[in-house]
Amino acid sequence: VPAHRIVFSGVGKTEAEMVEALQAGILLFCCESEAELRTLSRIACDLGTTAPISLRVNPDVDANTHPYISTGLKDNKFGIPHNRIFDLFREMQLMPGIITKGVGFHIGSQLLDLEGFRAAARIMRNLVEELVALAPLEYIDVGGGLGINYGRENPPDAGDYAHTILSELPFEDMTIVFEPGRYMVGNAGVLLTRVLYNKVNQSKRFIICDAGMNDLIRPALYQAYHDFWPLAEMRLERLVRADLVGPVCESGDFLARDRELCDFQPGDLLAVASAGAYSSVMASNYNTRPRPPEVLLSEGRARLVRRRETYADLIHLEVPSRD
Repeated sequence: VPAHRIVFSGVGKTEAEMVEALQAGILLFCCESEAELRTLSRIACDLGTTAPISLRVNPDVDANTHPYISTGLKDNKFGIPHNRIFDLFREMQLMPGIITKGVGFHIGSQLLDLEGFRAAARIMRNLVEELVALAPLEYIDVGGGLGINYGRENPPDAGDYAHTILSELPFEDMTIVFEPGRYMVGNAGVLLTRVLYNKVNQSKRFIICDAGMNDLIRPALYQAYHDFWPLAEMRLERLVRADLVGPVCESGDFLARDRELCDFQPGDLLAVASAGAYSSVMASNYNTRPRPPEVLLSEGRARLVRRRETYADLIHLEVPSRD
């Protein structure tokens, strides 16, 4: 992605990251606190340049999503309280080394109705109408969060989302920035795993496979649901109720719990559906597990885009003792 199309978000930007982003010439810094603004002002002055700023507003809107991925409530760590924005915006006009280019919000992830977007956009509209009297603005960043269907959801249509945003933010001379993220790639990815063992403890059945929470942490972290597809003809006449679990040494290592599944047997391959977002990027080497390869399928052709990790990869950064 070219630097001039990048919006740098996050509540904990380091000074080194700010320097690199300024030198690269990114589009916007999405600033989340007064302390961050003052740090960026100082660094930009030291470099003899100007930092383009978009203020992230915390609108205190409930996005009706998992609490871990709610980002627009006043109790969340993100953004600047909307009742503080106007005063801070005026102060910014006197800060050296920065130029105000926009304002924005991001209220959460995996949102399945449009009312949260509508409420946040309405607050933003009122703010923008006041702020443009102080200084011109070029961008409104409406964040991301549009949800997808993991098997049981009914997410809004992208067209309805666009209509909601545009009807609440009718500023024809401003550019709307948004992050489609999960909506673009979530359903496009699958995680392949192989069944290793079947096991019964008392009356509880476990199907143990070679992928675990280190590969896909969403079920363990968010209690998220994923569908599973067999990659060969399965014994559909025989379904079993079981937990689909991984090899990691935690009881929280599962891909599905108490689910009615095909009677998977050792050696069977299955695809964990909708693993294109928040899977490989959240993967880890926990339990000394090498991460799997990534393969891109395009126009009927497969291409390796990230090789399988080896045990040598896991230790190559370690510094041996000289004792």
